[in-house]
Amino acid sequence: MAAQIVVVGGGITGLAACWRLERQYPGVSITLVEASERLGGWIRSERWNGVLIEHGPDSWVASKAAATELARALGLEPELVGLRADRAGTGIVLGGRILPLPEGLSLLVPTRLWPILTSPLLSVPGKIRLLGELFVPARCHCDDESLAAFVRRRFGREFYERLAEPLLAGIYAGDAEQLSLLATYPQFRQLECQFGSLLRALWRRHHPARSLRSGVTSPFLTLWDGMQRLVDRLALSLQRTAVLVGVPAISLEPTRPHGYRVVLSDGAVLEADGVVIATPAASAVRLLQPVLADEAAWLHTLPYASSAAVTFVYRDADLEPIARGRGFLVPARESRAISAVTWVTNKFPARAPEGLSVARVFFRGAGTRQCGEGPSERLVALALQELRSLVGLRADPLHAVVSRHDRAMPQYPVGHRDRTERLRLALRRWRGLAVAGAAFDGVGVPDCIASGWRAADTVLETLGLSPGESSGLDADPAA
Repeated sequence: MAAQIVVVGGGITGLAACWRLERQYPGVSITLVEASERLGGWIRSERWNGVLIEHGPDSWVASKAAATELARALGLEPELVGLRADRAGTGIVLGGRILPLPEGLSLLVPTRLWPILTSPLLSVPGKIRLLGELFVPARCHCDDESLAAFVRRRFGREFYERLAEPLLAGIYAGDAEQLSLLATYPQFRQLECQFGSLLRALWRRHHPARSLRSGVTSPFLTLWDGMQRLVDRLALSLQRTAVLVGVPAISLEPTRPHGYRVVLSDGAVLEADGVVIATPAASAVRLLQPVLADEAAWLHTLPYASSAAVTFVYRDADLEPIARGRGFLVPARESRAISAVTWVTNKFPARAPEGLSVARVFFRGAGTRQCGEGPSERLVALALQELRSLVGLRADPLHAVVSRHDRAMPQYPVGHRDRTERLRLALRRWRGLAVAGAAFDGVGVPDCIASGWRAADTVLETLGLSPGESSGLDADPAA
């Protein structure tokens, strides 16, 4: 009899888990359960008069291989698109002025010193403090700390506030004061312990940015027709997966000796030998309650950040004189409602027909809380006000689209990695049960894909299944 696996959650993580299960074990039969009416989670693309509009992520980090590997396996390699080389450059707002982001700043670490030492973004004392990183004692104990505390400790407050904080806000949409170092950039602690200084590690050519130059031509990749293309092709590739949408899974019950019973909101019951839980934390903890109530309790309080953005379509003649580089970041110290602006048509090719240009305005957490539940017109008006103030853009847009994601981005507090590892260790007591997704393993698209693959492998491994083999599935699921 084929192994029956239920995957709960139809975002990119759950879809990746289904794909991996099908490829790794030909005898598996899968049911994918998604609470909403569509697959893909917060990855969503649409077209307006030929203009590509992304409601979620517009690309993935090329140095994390999972997304690129999946795209290639799905036959999408000819559709991969990198950053436009002719519109390079990013700005950072300082005192209401947009100044260039120094070249060679990657993953929060200066990979080239001269550009940052000559940049007006840092004062002379700030630059001296940056160089003082060479003499900051390494902290090699195992205790976690916040990203903000780490960057300030190593490079100083000014570097954190003016450069690191806006970069982190663009990645995690949250507060770096609360984000765990070990759950986001554990390699920084490793470099600190190995070399005593991140700058020293750079000079010895063992720095984090090195991977960005290892065989990739662009640090970010996307698809010609948008990120939705990856979701659609992935869903279409599934051959032995039954997909149920619009039906939340409300409970999971262990059964002896056959595995698990997944109860759906419409009363249907799915019997399974194994289950992958690939949902946000609130749903995951509810499903885990019968088996790991204590170990999963921390998921109740895992914070999430909401996000909001407005995409504007302009005539090219209106935006071209103003749009420089790929966009700019807005530090929290500027006390503005927005965190970033992307000149979309400068960032990637084929985003709009000739004669049209696209801008995307991102709100920071405070702006999202203040305006996210109000009418879309309020967000549009605030975004236009910020564009007028910062770049002098006074032309009226041809079209505006508001994208909102409530509780979209998990915020890993200090100690998150240890809690996740303890949960996964406890899960090993339950055959065929695994968790995956942004709540545990990283918020980027490659992180979520890799997490889904890992969960699929764990389920097959703990069930004793491997390609071409079968195993007794009648044993105690907690054995």
